[in-house]
Amino acid sequence: MPSTATLDRKTARLRDYLTLARFDHITKHVFIIPGLILAYALREPSLLDAPQRVVIGFVVAIAIASANYVINEWLDREFDAHHPSKHHRKAVSLQLSPALVYVEYLAFAGVGLLLAAWMGGSFFVFSIVFLASGLVYNVQPIRSKDRPFLDVISESVNNPIRLTLGWLMIDPSSMPPVSLLLAYWTGGAFLMGSKRLSEYRDITAAVGLETLTRYRKSFAGYTAESLVVSCLVYAMLSSFFLGVFLIKYRVEYVLAFPFIAGLFGCYLWLSMLPDSIAQRPERMFRSRRLMATLGVTVSVLLVLSFLDLAGLSTLTNRSFTPADMLPGHRK
Repeated sequence: MPSTATLDRKTARLRDYLTLARFDHITKHVFIIPGLILAYALREPSLLDAPQRVVIGFVVAIAIASANYVINEWLDREFDAHHPSKHHRKAVSLQLSPALVYVEYLAFAGVGLLLAAWMGGSFFVFSIVFLASGLVYNVQPIRSKDRPFLDVISESVNNPIRLTLGWLMIDPSSMPPVSLLLAYWTGGAFLMGSKRLSEYRDITAAVGLETLTRYRKSFAGYTAESLVVSCLVYAMLSSFFLGVFLIKYRVEYVLAFPFIAGLFGCYLWLSMLPDSIAQRPERMFRSRRLMATLGVTVSVLLVLSFLDLAGLSTLTNRSFTPADMLPGHRK
């Protein structure tokens, strides 16, 4: 028999079901763009059909991400009821038809996979992986989002998937370097770890740890200290893999590294603020400081993508400074 709370909820309308797809999170697909730029800069493929592939590729990414959001919000409705802001979500506050929710999920997934099949090849394979990642993250028996640290690692895998989709839109004949994918993955883990840290600090201070763990089980295995340390580890790993990629594939990118480090620092600083945008990455464009830092970093990377600096090649050669060249050396 339905509970009194269920009976009191209003019946959802069509537009309420569409909000489950979270079209306001479309900004997250910005992580596709570096894949487009790097594939062109490093591979110099023919761009004859690139505009069509890019448009359809973005539609695929949006459709599959929307399918993942639908299943996420539906399966999280009982947990989101304990969150200070997410309890306003339609799946929590309105009475939804399970059948319609699953039809919506299948519709978005179907559109995404049909268009991905038209793109063909590896793009189709990674579109399936993108959809499967949402099931691993949200659905029992795995439901990785309930497991500390694994929740961050499994959620951030969407970053290298998006990068790969962008790369394959421009050059379907090759794959991005593994070092770049690992840098993107661990960089994404840093972003998700910062989000967890911000949530832990804010929600624990407001309503206590017990309520926080009702919202998400993985928080039972976290402390503020472990989250800070994990963010440091993710950032260091991302920097290491990024360094490997920079030296191996385009040494000019080394000059952008200070700006990239500044971007990491800016985001971690934001996550420390009360009610941080780190808790809502789709709103990151509202931070002028972050957008200014990102704009400068992207601009530097764009310039370095097409600027050849022959003198930097010495960084990849083994060399040692003779001791007799140092000041004060006695011959």
